Parts: sequence; structure tokens; C-alpha cells
Amino acid sequence: MMQLSSSLLENAVNEFAKLPGIGKKSALRLVLHLLKEEESDVKKFSDAIAKMRSEIKYCKKCFNISDADLCDICANISRKQKQICVVENIRDVIAIENTQQFNGVYHVLGGIISPLDGVGPEQLHIDELVQRVKNDEVEELIFALNPNIQGDTTIFYIQRKLQDLPCKITTIARGIAFGGELEYADEMTLGRSLTNRLPVENYVK
Repeated sequence: MMQLSSSLLENAVNEFAKLPGIGKKSALRLVLHLLKEEESDVKKFSDAIAKMRSEIKYCKKCFNISDADLCDICANISRKQKQICVVENIRDVIAIENTQQFNGVYHVLGGIISPLDGVGPEQLHIDELVQRVKNDEVEELIFALNPNIQGDTTIFYIQRKLQDLPCKITTIARGIAFGGELEYADEMTLGRSLTNRLPVENYVK
């Protein structure tokens, strides 16, 4: 157990240690670094975090993070509004945008169907997606979900909900290894997977 001479220091370390991938030693390093900084710089840092948490919004259309009611991607008229890439979370949007291979828009489900983890369809933005496909007369839905059992289950469920609609449904190619995670794929592999996407009926059996 780490012994610290200041309860203020200890409290700060404990808060940093709550972040994913940050242990007590890394947290201590970060806190000691902040102690060396000018007080005005530390205040600017803490104010930015607090402002982000209190003022950030989620796009009303795709559920991506946004500064306004519509995110920059949905509001961009040069993007293909009738081509939607369906992803699990915001990190996946960032990963795909970094490939610079996709010029459509997104729909963030907020997770994937996983009964063992207590996550059902009703807890995800699936109904909003179905409504969006109907209202916007979407021409193509591209599933870019992690290639694992939960991802495949989610694709199959949504495909069934959309089977009566005239919308082309595809999924990214198996350039991503089964069981892998989208956000950790290199940009070239992810870009090729988008370019070489497959019809869902050839993918989910």
C-alpha cells in the first residue's frame, strides 16, 4: 500500500488511479507533475475537464459527442447522408475517421447486445436507427461492429428489424481478426475493411 505524507496528495492520486489503464504509480507521477506546473496551468487543466463534462452534448441524430445539437459530421452537407456506418461507441467513430476512407455519417449504438452483461436491445439506440433508416430513406447501412459473437448477434438483430426496408446492408470485411477490437486496428487494415465491405447475408449466418 502506498504511504503518502499528504492526504491532499493521496486524494488526488486516488482520483487519477480511477482512470482506465492508470495504476497508483502512474497516478502519483501525474499528480507530482501537476505539482511542478504553474497553478494557473493546473487550473486551466481542471477547468477544461470540468467544462467538458458539464457542457458536452450528444448528437440528437447519431449520438456522437458534440458541442451542439447536431455533431459536425451530421451537419456536414458534403458527407453522404444516406450512407450510415453503425458503430458500438464513440471511440470507433474516431478510429474510422482517422482512416479518411469513409465519407458517410454514423450511428453510435452505445454498446452491443450482450445478455451475459445484462445489455439488451432496449438499452441501445437501435429503435432510433430503424426510425432514421425509414425517415431519411437511407440507401446503405454499414455495420462496423467488433468482430465477435456479441457484434454478430447485434448485426443479426438489427438486420431482422430492417428486413422489409429497401436498404442495402453491408458489414466491414474480415480484415479485422475475429475477437479483435476496432479501435486497436491499424488505420490501413480498418480502411481496407471499409472499402471491401460485404453484404450482411454473406457474413451473418
